[in-house]
Amino acid sequence: MNRVLLFLCGLVLLAAGGAAGAAHFGRFPGLSAQAPLVPGTQLPPPWVLVVVAAVAVVLGLLCARWLVAQVPRTPATTWRWSGDDGSTRMSTGVAVAPLTEEISGYPGVRKVEAALTGPHTAPRLALVVRAHADADLREIRRRIDSEGVPRLREALESPGLTATVEFRLAGSSAAAARVS
Repeated sequence: MNRVLLFLCGLVLLAAGGAAGAAHFGRFPGLSAQAPLVPGTQLPPPWVLVVVAAVAVVLGLLCARWLVAQVPRTPATTWRWSGDDGSTRMSTGVAVAPLTEEISGYPGVRKVEAALTGPHTAPRLALVVRAHADADLREIRRRIDSEGVPRLREALESPGLTATVEFRLAGSSAAAARVS
């Protein structure tokens, strides 16, 4: 939706700029480049200027909010283990990278996103699997449950790791199946 709105706003601004340029160079019949934009030379009433300023401020705040919404909010989490031999630090992104690479190789899978949340003693895995429309989702889920997640549990030494898988089908934004 963002891309469509940006495209439409861009088209409107491009058309407005083109019309202003054409009017400036006298390409519109009946419009003179030297004609005033509005009749008269008096300033508008003060309330008009206040309303225009208020609308501009609101529009600016909405644009700023949209820009802030574009910044990803998922901070990288680091887990720490301490033992007799020292301590270990690991980013959760590094921990799930081999799993996402493995699942990406399954037949019918286009892309995989993974987030490992919670403490390292009770982690939760959230997977978003983007698959082709004709992919066998049951087979993909079976392989995730029987191959991928058990390997991650073993690597992290976290037998209590729970996983949630969300499938998104290619070619259809409304076609999404959520399986827990």
